Amino acid sequence: MRPSRRAPDELRPVTLERGVVKYAEGSCLVKFGDTHVLVTATLEERLPPWLKGQGRGWVTAEYGMLPRATLERTRREASAGKQSGRTVEIQRLIGRSLRTIVDLEALGERQITVDCDVLQADGGTRTASITGAWVALADCIAWMKSRNMVKANVMRDNVAAISCGIYNGTPVLDLDYAEDSAAETDANFVMTGDGRIIEVQGTAEREPFTQDEFLKLIALAQKGIARLVDLQKLAVA
Repeated sequence: MRPSRRAPDELRPVTLERGVVKYAEGSCLVKFGDTHVLVTATLEERLPPWLKGQGRGWVTAEYGMLPRATLERTRREASAGKQSGRTVEIQRLIGRSLRTIVDLEALGERQITVDCDVLQADGGTRTASITGAWVALADCIAWMKSRNMVKANVMRDNVAAISCGIYNGTPVLDLDYAEDSAAETDANFVMTGDGRIIEVQGTAEREPFTQDEFLKLIALAQKGIARLVDLQKLAVA
């Protein structure tokens, strides 16, 4: 039995609330159970120096956790003077994931920065961030289209992410913190709307996992991401 009493292939309750930040070109408050992430997408008429003059744009991401997103207060990274390795790794993952489905030439010589701020953490903050980031990015692109800033289809597909793991010997979908902290194996999957894989992160925390177990985790991820993509499409419809 899972601590949440969910079925092995059952997601936590997921909501994607758009337009929650007045000034951002795109925004989404994404909730995976008790994990809540505020995502904003900001359009900037500038590019990294190494991209100037190449006729294409850029999508990048930043990620952070508020001090009381967890049970105990976490010191702000700005006060420490640098970002942690975990933060850098997650924001790079978010940026990579979004760029795979964006036509950077169609975007033009502009940059969209997606900020993912974790308000409350209960496992799966990176996967929730990616799933909500797609909605915020879609709204930002729609904002640009309404002003004739872009004409072509800038976004080629959906992208969403989910965690899976082996908990008490059973492959399960969408780990919360209680499961993630005790799982024998945990993995994160990022996929497109048509089921192609963008990135897989998998780790055996106790016992090595088998190929058969890995295939079961992929199957769970495909099912969960298909449901998340449906929710994304409903959110922006």
